[in-house]
Amino acid sequence: MSKATPKGLRDLRQPAALEPPKITFPCDYSLKVVGDAADDFPACVCQIIVRHAPDFDATTMQVVDSRNGRYQSVRVMIRATGEQHIKELFEDLKATGRVHMVV
Repeated sequence: MSKATPKGLRDLRQPAALEPPKITFPCDYSLKVVGDAADDFPACVCQIIVRHAPDFDATTMQVVDSRNGRYQSVRVMIRATGEQHIKELFEDLKATGRVHMVV
């Protein structure tokens, strides 16, 4: 015998429908690129970003070292024109072999 869920409340025992968030393009799009720490890692990431977003301002890039100094995250904001634009950028970053994750 199950109890009815009050109107307006969702039964947390049931999984919610997972839908990707809707993005309206063009838009400002934030990226965090994580890889092994190296002096030239941020420059490598920047070179690929500029290829896909020529108007990218490299002075806005933020580089953060991990606690133990083994990894670096490079945070950037680009003007994304569409899903394909983002997909191609992700693919090029991962193709370097130096990028572990793009968020």
